[in-house]
Amino acid sequence: MIETATDRRTWVRAAAWNNAEWCAAMCRTHGRGGEFGTRLWSSAGRPPPLYPDAVTLVPETSGVETLKRIDLASPGGSVKDSFDCLDLSASGFVRIFDAQWIVRPPDLRPAATTTWSTIRTPAELEVWAAAWDGDRGHADLFRPELLAEPDVAILAARVDCRVVAGAVANRSATIVGAVGLSNVFAVAGSGHTPASAWTGARAAVAHRWPGLPLVGYAHGDDLATAVAQGFTPVGPLTVWVRW
Repeated sequence: MIETATDRRTWVRAAAWNNAEWCAAMCRTHGRGGEFGTRLWSSAGRPPPLYPDAVTLVPETSGVETLKRIDLASPGGSVKDSFDCLDLSASGFVRIFDAQWIVRPPDLRPAATTTWSTIRTPAELEVWAAAWDGDRGHADLFRPELLAEPDVAILAARVDCRVVAGAVANRSATIVGAVGLSNVFAVAGSGHTPASAWTGARAAVAHRWPGLPLVGYAHGDDLATAVAQGFTPVGPLTVWVRW
């Protein structure tokens, strides 16, 4: 699946585009539009917290054209530099973290997922979001409108009706057909670990959208967990923020 430098470049572009589609979906649920070009996605106005104003889609995208798509007249702003090749420091941005795009072949014989299911109702989503948030103050990011997005699935593992782990999956077909896996979590003290959450989420995706590879990004302990789950790092990315 990943044998050459060309393969890696293709998968980085596919992962970046998939991630931009997820960011666009989140913006839509918060009443914000966005624009896809061939080189860049950008939000119309400030995106929801924790989400970027722009995501670069090809390595040739320049800092100048990226910043033209961001509101620099008001405080804030963030850019996901999908290829780790921009320097936005002269415009007041700072690098807040580096990460790796990751790719995994599809699970052709996924394990049974008896405890995992898809969130269907606003009430279920509210419970899921509270478990994901862990009292950090961002549970309202996940709004009921997200449930109407046809290529997004909010996945939950439940024990005795309690959400104990979860993830978000979003399907895309641009560059390469793939499913993005993000927001993977396990509730502390629930008996689930980050590793078991990734395992269960992988299987749940394979049952929902069989035959599609997984993409995403991770850093730190999450990257180590993803690699142990069979993901391959394929290229760096950087997130820039202006406070």
